[in-house]
Amino acid sequence: MRSLTFHLPDLGEGLPEAEVVEWHVSVGDEVHSGQPLVSVETDKAVVDIPSPRTARIVALHGSPGDIVAVGAALVEFERGESDKGAVVGRLAETPAEVSAPEPTPSALDRTRIRATPKARRRARELGVALEHVSPTGDIVQLEDVELAAAESTVSTAGHHARDGAGVGLKGVRRAMATRMADAHVRVVPACVTEEADVSAWNTAQKPLPRLVRALIRGIQQEPLLNARFDDRALTLVPQDDIHLGIAMETKDGLFVPVLRNAAQFCGNESGDDELMSALEVLQTGVTNRSLPPEDLRGQTITLSNFGAVAGLHAQMVVVPPQVAILGAGRLFSRLTMHQGLPGTGRILPLSLTFDHRAITGVEACRFLAAAIEDLQSPH
Repeated sequence: MRSLTFHLPDLGEGLPEAEVVEWHVSVGDEVHSGQPLVSVETDKAVVDIPSPRTARIVALHGSPGDIVAVGAALVEFERGESDKGAVVGRLAETPAEVSAPEPTPSALDRTRIRATPKARRRARELGVALEHVSPTGDIVQLEDVELAAAESTVSTAGHHARDGAGVGLKGVRRAMATRMADAHVRVVPACVTEEADVSAWNTAQKPLPRLVRALIRGIQQEPLLNARFDDRALTLVPQDDIHLGIAMETKDGLFVPVLRNAAQFCGNESGDDELMSALEVLQTGVTNRSLPPEDLRGQTITLSNFGAVAGLHAQMVVVPPQVAILGAGRLFSRLTMHQGLPGTGRILPLSLTFDHRAITGVEACRFLAAAIEDLQSPH
């Protein structure tokens, strides 16, 4: 029997691989064009891949937890009259004879266990067998997996202590490791730090909207920090719009959703409230893993408010093609002098890391000085 092979498509920004989270079909199923075949985890999102045709499935490649390279075989369809639906990825004829493999008992057991993708992923991370998890309803949820893991903490810890096995990075942490390694190779980082005296702020004022506004003021002073650098062609392309990446930490790892056209939230009385509402939407999206992939790419500059946890200064990582990232440290009080009189000032440490191939130290300092001037104003 001749078959057509469907290959894993490029799901955004040339990512080289994806992790299989959950299959929604089985060998022998008749599927329709557009029907979800499999959920895969890419850089920062879980994506359903639809069928490119109406046909019978004769083979599946990859089990939940497997890393599949973009362009690798994913599904094999029985060759027949192709439908005219939307095609995602690439279909290629497989000339060799393909027989539908019989599912192994373990595979059959796995398909009988109904679990959410989050629960399956967490079970793999914690080393919990889904067949040993008691669901609170009809399907195993994330909370069920974590409860089962807590009940077996002692025995699991003992097992890892004996075999000394490490845990392979997958999902968000694997993507982060890849991105950071790529940035380490491609970027020449430099860092400049300074402090802003924000004593003039209203004590009820939230730092994040002020930081966004100050960053925009810095870009107005030095537009090149809101640019994309092509390190292969050695071209620097300033961007008209400020698409601000906001670093957000979750239990799954670090996410950097994008606040599109960030300048729109500045310059009007309701800007701070609108900005906080937009940030809450992004935070909810990364927490629930519901943001579409396009909301996690395309940053032109990044802001990290790491001081909300701890730390005064940091040399952060610039992720190409961006050229800069601004970080805010922990607010603290310090004795200051004003007009010859001692007082207590509220100090906000700032760190700016920039790609020194594209940005000079003077340009970085001018950006930072403009941001500090804005931060130190009362409003």
